[in-house]
Amino acid sequence: MLSLYLLLAASIVPAFAADKMNVVVLYADDWRHDTLGVAGNPVVKTPHIDQLASQGIRFTENCVTTSICGVSRANLYTGQWMSRHGNRGFGMWKTPWEQTYLGLLKANGYYLGHVGKWHNGGIPQDKFDFAVAYHGRHWYETKEYGRIHVTKRNEKDALKFLRNRPEDQPFYLTVSFFATHAEDGHKDQYLPQPESMELYKDVAIPVPPNATQESWERLPDFFDEKNEGRNRWHWRFDDEAKYQRMMKNYFRLASEVDSTCGVVLSELKKQGVLDNTLVIFTTDNGYYHGEHGLADKWYPHQESIRVPLIIADPRMPSSKKGTINEEFTLSVDLAPTILATAGVEAPQRMQGRNIGDLYLPVVDEKPAAWRKEFFYEHPTLRNKDFIPASEALVRRDWKYMFWPEDNVEQLFDLKNDPREENDLVSDSAQAKRLAEMRKRFNELKEAAK
Repeated sequence: MLSLYLLLAASIVPAFAADKMNVVVLYADDWRHDTLGVAGNPVVKTPHIDQLASQGIRFTENCVTTSICGVSRANLYTGQWMSRHGNRGFGMWKTPWEQTYLGLLKANGYYLGHVGKWHNGGIPQDKFDFAVAYHGRHWYETKEYGRIHVTKRNEKDALKFLRNRPEDQPFYLTVSFFATHAEDGHKDQYLPQPESMELYKDVAIPVPPNATQESWERLPDFFDEKNEGRNRWHWRFDDEAKYQRMMKNYFRLASEVDSTCGVVLSELKKQGVLDNTLVIFTTDNGYYHGEHGLADKWYPHQESIRVPLIIADPRMPSSKKGTINEEFTLSVDLAPTILATAGVEAPQRMQGRNIGDLYLPVVDEKPAAWRKEFFYEHPTLRNKDFIPASEALVRRDWKYMFWPEDNVEQLFDLKNDPREENDLVSDSAQAKRLAEMRKRFNELKEAAK
């Protein structure tokens, strides 16, 4: 009888006994906060990510502190604003590797893996136990897999990591998708897998109410046809038929990422480690779907800076599962959150906060009140005509924008003008508010260094 009991007990023990939790980050690209079924999107289907949200918390006001692929990834790994880590484009950050959460996890016994897009210079292969980095195209010719879609390649590489990892170590894995990023040099931009083409075939994609010429003309005067956001709008959205075709293929790419997320989660469950794994789904930046007459990201509008964040943490009380949280969480918060999960102290110069403070029971003293505002920054790329620098002070109900190269300020009442169409910077009734926000903006900008 005892031997039968021991046999049954062994069958439900995870694949390895570890003192530390595993961590998996599912990291998609060019995907804003409302491109999820669970977020109320009327078109896109994301059943596996929706299911993950039912097992964790969805943070509905999560934002990036810089909305572009390379810098946002550096923000993620360092837990720092661009002003501190020093990567202003697509190179390597200046923060020592040993002070990133990747370096700290490796130093604390984690089996470290990366799959897919890296975009911070060349990936330092020697610092990982498993690393394959690629992005830029939707279809690849490979020796290992033959002709394969980038999202399917992400899936196969993630499974390779999970199935070949040592069973006596905790592990960390980033599945860094290239989708839903466009293939910029291709006339069709978004190239999904053939089996996805029936999805959304008979659906009319709603066009945002401010995807208009009038909205474009309300942008600051230095926005003209040389601006890359406008250029890409012409590539994708400048007539109705093109808009429908592009957005359907974009949503198909999103559903393919969702499918691969489902495969990864299923593998974790099959291996018996899901109940000992922190799973995070998020993205590197938001995305204009034609709003303001723009495409892509970069600027401080809500469409560009708000991104999904779902955290499923096995330590989470059951009362928190399937809930939403409306606090301002940021891309820089994930580094200290991951380190706290691993039982590793965050470096002093890491600027984010542990999101676990928002959902885990208080053990010692109560955490400090959560932030009510944050500083946003984006560098000039190439020149100010191409992608101008932008900065902002973001609050729940108000936003102050600053365009430093032209010394232009803007002020938006987000409560009454959520689409940021009515600039109140010249409204005398808002003079006191403008002065206060300008002062606070400068304080937070200095603190980000």
